[in-house]
Amino acid sequence: MRAAVFAALFGSAALAHAQAYPSKTITMVVPFAAGGPTDTVARLVGQSMGTKLKQQIIIENVGGAGGTIGAARVAKADPDGYTLFLHHIGQSTAPGLYRKLNYNAIDSFEPIGLITDVPMTIVARKDFPAKDIKELLAYVKANKGKVTYANAGVGSASHLCGMLFMTAIGTDLTTVPYKGTGPAMNDLLGGQVDFMCDQTTNTTSQIKGGKIKAYAVTTKSRLASMPDLPTLAESGLPGFEVAVWHGLYAPKGTPKPIIDALTGALQVALKDPVVKQRFADLGTEPVAEAKARPEALRAHLKSEIDRWSAIINKAGVYAD
Repeated sequence: MRAAVFAALFGSAALAHAQAYPSKTITMVVPFAAGGPTDTVARLVGQSMGTKLKQQIIIENVGGAGGTIGAARVAKADPDGYTLFLHHIGQSTAPGLYRKLNYNAIDSFEPIGLITDVPMTIVARKDFPAKDIKELLAYVKANKGKVTYANAGVGSASHLCGMLFMTAIGTDLTTVPYKGTGPAMNDLLGGQVDFMCDQTTNTTSQIKGGKIKAYAVTTKSRLASMPDLPTLAESGLPGFEVAVWHGLYAPKGTPKPIIDALTGALQVALKDPVVKQRFADLGTEPVAEAKARPEALRAHLKSEIDRWSAIINKAGVYAD
């Protein structure tokens, strides 16, 4: 009887808390440096969600270890709805890349919803000799000891794309890891490295400004924002496809009414004309409403963990 009374009181308190939510500023943790592509997505979505929730959502950048430091922080946070976590595809690759994680990529979080699938582009310094993607493939195979491939660090989207690229062409390249997308792009712009694979949220403006060369996109179809760029599949690498999906999470145990409120705010944000236009400018678009739901993100995450664990194990590339 006492247990039943306690449960009823606890449930009433949780409901009351959820009904008052949110009553203060919400923190959205991004596990990468400010100014990167995932940070850009978070700031666009967070601002719009904050308007819907009538509370400010601030972005906290907690970088390091391929996003696992930020993930671990959120996994240990109070499940009260005031700490959120926006991460990309790295949430699904960490279980394969890191043999020891102090959190569980699925069980330590409450999914809120998918946000967007960001295409990636194969880009190079503006004076790279190859004129198109076919010449690029031939050049890197013939000069594998001289060509340098930049990435934003182990577990980053650019690292994963590069790993798939090298597997697809059967050639190991000299990789140059950086501590974030910003430094990698800066050195590409400066000509210190030869090429990289990165999200359109980080490359579109540089491509359109003529500051780097673009060779191909990593999606099944060409992009409406850059229709002249061929896909890798049509350029001699059939089956090559990778997009950087982003998802929003809360710590495990966050009450369902709060998750429902956050999911509703996310869905409103993804319909926001300003968000949609900014996403379009960056070469992507929001997911359909059916995907901006907890169950869709949970299923997608599980599927992606299985997919990437197999790829990582085959490549034998680990972060520890």
